[in-house]
Amino acid sequence: MYVFGKRLRELRKEKGFTQQQLGDLVGVTKVSICCYENGTRTPTLETLVDLADVLNTKVTTLIATDYFAVSEEDDEYTLNIARDELAILKSLRNHTKLYEMLLEEPKRTLDYLEQKVR
Repeated sequence: MYVFGKRLRELRKEKGFTQQQLGDLVGVTKVSICCYENGTRTPTLETLVDLADVLNTKVTTLIATDYFAVSEEDDEYTLNIARDELAILKSLRNHTKLYEMLLEEPKRTLDYLEQKVR
């Protein structure tokens, strides 16, 4: 829920609400809003819908999910991907060798990277 918390904070600040004001508008406490933003608590579906309404956005925008259609010859696929994830993919293309390694052997490359990070 990291992306959700980040998006919630961005939208709340964009609209000029404090955590207290947003909480009052959707019927939850300031602490709940803080926890949503920090990713330590998940809102109920009802609260999620209320947050989207108050922030004048769609639930899919709030949870940072975008839809992309991908065509591969005659087959078409729809993917759910967050804007942050898309930014990572775009940045990755600047690292040609790593990008090619990921395309050729994704699991092996990710395992290798995970070992290097530890």
